[in-house]
Amino acid sequence: MDDAGAVAMIPEHVPRDRVRDFNIYSYDVDDADFPQALLKLRQPGEPETFWSPHNGGHWVVTRAATIDAVVNDAERFSNRYVGIPKALNPTRLFRPLQIDPPEQVKYRMLVAEALSPRVVATLREDARRLTVELIEGFRARGECDFVVEFAQHMPIGIFMSIVGVPGGDRLPLLAIAEKIARPTSDAERMQGYVELDAYALGMINERRGGSGDDFVSYLCRSTLEGEPIPEDELIGIISLVMIAGLDTVSGALGFFARFLARNPDRRRELRDDPALINGAVEELLRRYATPLMAREVRCDLELDGVSMRKGDMVTAPLVLHNIDDAKFEDPLHVDFRRPRKPSHITFGGQAHRCLGAMLARTELQIFLAEWLARIPEFSIRPGCELAVRTRVTSIMPSLPLVWDPA
Repeated sequence: MDDAGAVAMIPEHVPRDRVRDFNIYSYDVDDADFPQALLKLRQPGEPETFWSPHNGGHWVVTRAATIDAVVNDAERFSNRYVGIPKALNPTRLFRPLQIDPPEQVKYRMLVAEALSPRVVATLREDARRLTVELIEGFRARGECDFVVEFAQHMPIGIFMSIVGVPGGDRLPLLAIAEKIARPTSDAERMQGYVELDAYALGMINERRGGSGDDFVSYLCRSTLEGEPIPEDELIGIISLVMIAGLDTVSGALGFFARFLARNPDRRRELRDDPALINGAVEELLRRYATPLMAREVRCDLELDGVSMRKGDMVTAPLVLHNIDDAKFEDPLHVDFRRPRKPSHITFGGQAHRCLGAMLARTELQIFLAEWLARIPEFSIRPGCELAVRTRVTSIMPSLPLVWDPA
């Protein structure tokens, strides 16, 4: 990044023994196991809540208890900024994500309609059909780049059907999502927001006054408190749904596939007993939670022995909650039969819990079932070094897989 990684001045209220030279967007990761790498933040003698001078300067919380406090306490921690630094946030508010309670409730209700259990049930077979089509497109070759040829297409195809995006727009929208989620520069990220806004506005202008059954048409006909939704707010809602569908599940799919490729016994366990698939999805979501949550401190407060000031930014890697031994027994071990309680927070906290969680679970379940039925034995191409890129979420940009096509 051009400026995002720049080291900021340390504020006067930050104790010097709470400062650590750690960049949440750039740290060493071995074999793409970013949760294991982040565990190094909890070294004996090092502060577990600390100030990073990178990316504009911000607090980092690393324990389940403090992550819970930051993510779930909307009265003290605002969702106004969804990433660090503040200057690199969306040009228009992503509603309801960047709106705090109680105002955000009305926007959540609008989006929830598009992702209701009824809608997800109708999409299940579409998701299955697309999954099979993608797999069969490369199965006979005996190899693929899983991220480029599958993970970037399967969840996106489903969201495109919800929003009513033409199939030919998939690749251009992928390029926009990449600029926003994992840019090579600050300018590229902001350009991505501009392009996403323009695309959303184009859909609004095209469908306003129509009778279509897609999400954008539904929003254009909807009202809030008896009034039509303002254009600026429509753009923010549509942009949020688009970026969520274009990026989040894609990252999870990559880490699911990496784990199964590296652990043939666990892969065969799922193949031999498909009843474990739902549990496997929950466990892999826990172990490889990709979101990096950001919050703004709303008032001066104390947390984990430090004084945070109004306006400070806090980042919470959700995976550190999910692999905290104070919360989960043997947290690094993947157990497909692990009890559901306590629960992971991969889909966020209370007020801002991901509205697409049910759809995401459905897509991941279908992936496991259909992939293992068609390519039960596979591995990572020998000699490949796997990389991880992190911004709002973590993702592997490439995952080359190989198998015997016979």
